[in-house]
Amino acid sequence: MTNAPFRSDLPASRDDLIDHVREMFPSAAAHDDRISPIRGGRAAAEAQLAEIDPARYAWTRNELSSHVTRLSPYIRYGVLSLTEVRDAAINRTRRRGEVRKLIQELAWRDYFQRVYAVLGTGIWDDQEPYKTGFDATEYVDSVPDDVRAGSTGMACIDAFARDLGEIGYLHNHARMWLAAYLVHWRRVRWQAGASWFLEHLLDGDPASNNLSWQWVASTFSLKPYVFNRENLEQYSNGVYCRTCPLKGRCDFEASYDTLDKTLFPLRVESNAQPAASTSASSAGRPLGQVPAAPLHSPQSPSTPGAAMVWVHGDRLSPTGPALAANPESPAIWVWDDALIDHWNLSLKRLVFLAECLHELPVIQHRGNVVAEILAFASAHGASRIVTTESPSPRFAGIVHLLRQELPVDILPLDPFLAYSGPLDLARFSRYWRVAQRYAFGQAALFD
Repeated sequence: MTNAPFRSDLPASRDDLIDHVREMFPSAAAHDDRISPIRGGRAAAEAQLAEIDPARYAWTRNELSSHVTRLSPYIRYGVLSLTEVRDAAINRTRRRGEVRKLIQELAWRDYFQRVYAVLGTGIWDDQEPYKTGFDATEYVDSVPDDVRAGSTGMACIDAFARDLGEIGYLHNHARMWLAAYLVHWRRVRWQAGASWFLEHLLDGDPASNNLSWQWVASTFSLKPYVFNRENLEQYSNGVYCRTCPLKGRCDFEASYDTLDKTLFPLRVESNAQPAASTSASSAGRPLGQVPAAPLHSPQSPSTPGAAMVWVHGDRLSPTGPALAANPESPAIWVWDDALIDHWNLSLKRLVFLAECLHELPVIQHRGNVVAEILAFASAHGASRIVTTESPSPRFAGIVHLLRQELPVDILPLDPFLAYSGPLDLARFSRYWRVAQRYAFGQAALFD
């Protein structure tokens, strides 16, 4: 392997760290050398958290120039937990109505993680048939080059593609518009678009990303999501249409009724409700009533003895359960080369991860995760491994292999919902009917 190992000494500046990540991952740097201005780490996360305004968020969140939180990259990697963000938001408002919308958006992530815990790799499968009149085989398997390059000639689509590549962040409305354009106007399989997003988005999480793409595509919703120029102008303040060379003759210049007839000539309207289970492609694992249990069967310490901590990408916080419970124990992070190659992670994503790790008391290794953790345990005389829960199927596979050699104690995250009864995960609306009673935590809320 030509990639360099991670240095044991910490880089002195952001520029030094970026240069080192380039040295570590030369293939990522050669493919796309752009670095996001968004910084990783707990300090950056706390500074962003201090800026949230739940009331303004509720009023303006659908507008591209809105006061959104921009906390999603930190939530994705567990630098901030959902409960931390929820509690901070509640502490900044006096009325339930002002904070309700923000908490509901946090609940979407909790919902997606619960679905991920049930489906595992099935999140890459169509959960339901397309409701567009087209079969899945009629969609192409790759993102067109002109879309990737931001050279379609459509000012909005090209701007979204450039922001994705240069910043690694898009407003949620821009994500929906770009996804809808790819799936419904260019007839690209949602899986191809989801993979493209995961290359670049700093908050790229398989669950939230894939299930949102399926919602747009209609394979996890009752109908396809589309938009028109009027909708785009309303929520973008017309910034793209004013300068677009295709203004007045672009693909979005139509009413919704006309667009539906043009894009989906064979579509049959249906008011059918989703079934209580997913498609056979998801191995028949039900998304109906499931227990509101922890995401991955956390366990209390199983054996006495010297502990080591394994820090993974779903909880990169110095306040995480495993680190907090074992402050004197040696801790390891492993750069998972196989996973990085599989996702084709961009340099900007790797730099963001490195900045998060820069603030943690961990020793960084790279290579095969299982082999590196076991060698680390042996070198430090550890007789058990402590880590924090994750819904990831890769996490479950690694834990299974580790447990063939050493006990692994999985500590739970602070629950977003203080509830242990059943939840219906077939749709967010079904989940929310129950979850909304618990999503505000222990706060004595007002109104």
